[in-house]
Amino acid sequence: MCETISIGVNELGGWNVFEDETISAVSTAVGEGAIGIVRMSGQKAMSIASTIFKGIKGKSVEAIDSQKMTYGYIVDPISQHPIDEVLVLIMRSPRSYTREDVVEIHCHGGVVPLRKILELTIRYGARLAEPGEFTKRAFLNGRLDLSQAEAVIDIIRAKTDASLRMALGHLGGALAEKIRILRFDILEMIANLEATIDFPEEDIEELTAQDVKQGVTLVLAEIENLLATKETGRILREGLETVIVGKPNVGKSSLLNALLKEKRAIVTDVPGTTRDSIEEFVNIRGIPLKIVDTAGIRETTDIVEQLGVDKAREYIATADLILILLDASMPLSEEDRAVLKLLHGREAIVLVNKSDLPMLLDMDEVYTYGEEKLIIHISVLESSGLAQLEQVIFDRVYSGQVQQKEGAFINNIRQANLLEQGRDHLLAVLTTIADAMPSDCIVIDLRDAWEKLGEITGDTVGSDIIEQIFANFCIGK
Repeated sequence: MCETISIGVNELGGWNVFEDETISAVSTAVGEGAIGIVRMSGQKAMSIASTIFKGIKGKSVEAIDSQKMTYGYIVDPISQHPIDEVLVLIMRSPRSYTREDVVEIHCHGGVVPLRKILELTIRYGARLAEPGEFTKRAFLNGRLDLSQAEAVIDIIRAKTDASLRMALGHLGGALAEKIRILRFDILEMIANLEATIDFPEEDIEELTAQDVKQGVTLVLAEIENLLATKETGRILREGLETVIVGKPNVGKSSLLNALLKEKRAIVTDVPGTTRDSIEEFVNIRGIPLKIVDTAGIRETTDIVEQLGVDKAREYIATADLILILLDASMPLSEEDRAVLKLLHGREAIVLVNKSDLPMLLDMDEVYTYGEEKLIIHISVLESSGLAQLEQVIFDRVYSGQVQQKEGAFINNIRQANLLEQGRDHLLAVLTTIADAMPSDCIVIDLRDAWEKLGEITGDTVGSDIIEQIFANFCIGK
């Protein structure tokens, strides 16, 4: 593994960050583009830039004002050959993303100029940045808390406006602020209890068990409110895993094309046209659906088609939502019945397609497979019923939660697990109080809850967790 920032826990429980290395990376996407950016951060960033940058009219890097760009050329100091025509942006510490000296070199977005400029920065004192290391330095230097740092990658990966709103809310500190308020309330209870334990002879108003119980109950209610958003938050962050299933030629590919509003899947009158699964992201009123069009489920002797059918069954087993298509213009077939049986106990919506044609489907029999499954009559050909489908999906995902509060949704497993652990410690406080145990026992559980909530924002997190989180970032961010 590459050398990274030296990290250690000091006697106060904070982070020691030794900024003796300068990192460099290409911060734009791989491939050809109009603009490419090479970013450096660290003590040597300015001196490296001074070595390889030649400003117009001889303007040096030292003469560039912070947060200002200057036009010039990157030149190889050895050959004196120009590498590219560039703009250089200077951001001096602490007014930068990492709170270190940062230099961004904006060049043409070709692979060759980006690679040659990156090589020059490394030749003259930088090292290649690890995944997420710029954001990790921003966190370690106090520029961001951990929930805000996680939001950076969520912004990059956002699939819809709602996903972006949630990520921006986290980056702006909406979730962190809620957590800090809860931790402050818990800390007040700890401080009052410890004061009465340590100084029994002083005239200190004693916090009674009933007061603690009331305070813990209020904090628990807020935690439950946050946990109620975790499934919606996960879906907005990762997408709702949705699979379209049904017998061959029932309209699955046509439905995918209608939701995408483009011809992504091949549509023919020949049964079994779709032999493999097609995956696409669909924006349904701000909700990202990771939607899969599967091969029609039926008995077949075609080996390739059978592989597609097997894969369809696998998707059904893991999907968040199943859209099953039935043909309104035909009686229920054995293939339909086989598909309906797969949906037992699963989150599903039954779509009765081709409802513009005369109804031959026995709806009474369809209901026998589970009245709890919502049934919507649609016609993909005439685009009828699709708005109702979108509304049903929207209502299920948000579950009555206020859309405007997306910024405080819990959106990843780490955050949810820590909230649940904090909740468990607070429930233990209530048990301790009910058992009439001493105040110092109550303090132990309160402190455990306080520490678990602190891991969400990074106030009480270990270095191994830090490494794990930032390893998921792209290089250059």
